[in-house]
Amino acid sequence: MKILFAGDASNMHNCLAQQLRKMGHEATVASDGSRWMDTHRDIDLKRRPGKIGALRYLMDIRHALPQMTGYDIVEIASPIFLRLKPHRIAKVFDYLKAHNTRMVLSALATDVVYYDACHDGHTFRYSDYLLGDEPSPYVGSGEYIAQQQDNWKMPFMREHSDHILSGIDGAVACLYEYYVAYKPLLGDKVAYAGIPIDTESLPYRPLDKAPDKLRLFIGIQRDRHVIKGTDRLLAAMKRVHDRYPGITELEVVENLPYDEYTRRMRDSHVILDQLYSYTPGTNALIAMAQGVVAVSGAEPEFYDLIGETINKPIVNVSPLVEGDIDHKLAWLVENRDQIPQMARASRVFVEKHNAAAIVARRYLDFWQSLLPQEQQ
Repeated sequence: MKILFAGDASNMHNCLAQQLRKMGHEATVASDGSRWMDTHRDIDLKRRPGKIGALRYLMDIRHALPQMTGYDIVEIASPIFLRLKPHRIAKVFDYLKAHNTRMVLSALATDVVYYDACHDGHTFRYSDYLLGDEPSPYVGSGEYIAQQQDNWKMPFMREHSDHILSGIDGAVACLYEYYVAYKPLLGDKVAYAGIPIDTESLPYRPLDKAPDKLRLFIGIQRDRHVIKGTDRLLAAMKRVHDRYPGITELEVVENLPYDEYTRRMRDSHVILDQLYSYTPGTNALIAMAQGVVAVSGAEPEFYDLIGETINKPIVNVSPLVEGDIDHKLAWLVENRDQIPQMARASRVFVEKHNAAAIVARRYLDFWQSLLPQEQQ
């Protein structure tokens, strides 16, 4: 097959493209490199600041479009797959639809559909926006305002979403949350695939014994500190360190390129990542592949979706339970003898559910089902 990825997030599309090439397919990534992560792309669509940067960006897109034709599948990274205003994105989308066989959406980020699911009062018990019936710390914060989250409610954004959704042939979700948000809307046209992790490039170094000091790691995205809940995770991490100063070590990093970030987490025992998620995200899975225990989201609904009934190594923390983060972290410190086994189970979990070859096969099976009969 011949696949074009338009846009990327946290290296997901690039990881898929690399795996697809190993499997004999042709794959091209056109993206901005996931901003500061600077991940690999074949067509560079990085937008630089200022008016000159905006003009250059438009020129780069116009120059790239002829190279983005003739593909069996175009997989766009959310309805906002370019750093343009929606009406400009729609024109690019229409061009890609007219010059390629099938258009597929990667449900991998906040969009109108996910935003509505977070606010409907029944899809989730908690989300980035609501904790039960109460607004989350993110709502009303500087991040919420800076990221213009109210735009998801605006007519121009909903018209854009309707335009994209009416033009796609299907959608693939990388998380439980996005899958259940899209399922009522698209039915059999949405598939769950998970986040691909290149386990072959991530060395696993088993622990022979319990660590004398538990090394806790957290990565902060400067403009997503509150929405990810890393503000609360970091505060709990510091409290536990104060409580156990002789047997804990902390490492806090911020906005690192992807390769450096992956290396920096490698020597830790525990990673803290995403408080308001039902599922482990990319950072947690990359860490788990290297034998780092993840403190993240791992609700029963997630395990049910992936069919996992035995190996559940993620330390699930609830934003709805007061003191839950502190309690879980303290347990890890006091039960360091459990870390070697949890580290092994974490690696096994990623190999089973998120290895790039397994996730790529799910994508291929779904894409194949969308192609015209003569191409199947």
